[in-house]
Amino acid sequence: MYAYADGPLGGMLLVGAPAARGGVVLRSLSLPGQKGAVEVAAGWTRDQGAFGGVVERLGAYFAGEPVRFDVPFAVAGTEFQRKVWAALEEIPYGTTVSYGEIGRAVGVAGAGVRAVGTAIGRNPLLVVRPCHRVIGADGSLRGYAAGPERKRSLLELEGALA
Repeated sequence: MYAYADGPLGGMLLVGAPAARGGVVLRSLSLPGQKGAVEVAAGWTRDQGAFGGVVERLGAYFAGEPVRFDVPFAVAGTEFQRKVWAALEEIPYGTTVSYGEIGRAVGVAGAGVRAVGTAIGRNPLLVVRPCHRVIGADGSLRGYAAGPERKRSLLELEGALA
């Protein structure tokens, strides 16, 4: 099942599956033109109502509220990706960390930080799982699947950039 949500970064595609206790388990949130974006497949059902909680939180987030996306979502990926993605979820609103800091948080150093960047780049839940809060050690805005302009917009919205 899927739905669309409007936002200042463009129309977002939300993809999920029914949750055991009602509602939906979010599997993907992607932006138009994003590298590796999910596309609606034949046979999928559009159900705007099922994603109401996520859409509501996205609206609050884009209104400048420090929202924690405590919605159920599928944690698909390798064990390493899941470890990196869990570290992303711990980055507080309005702050940034470096790829190296995420690497240290998951027990990786040196050349292994490249694998951290790859795992972050495969994050299927843009905005919800805040990979946009990870920047280069020199403060540069690197590696956002939806583009550096959108990364900058999200960080400015959160007050993380001067």
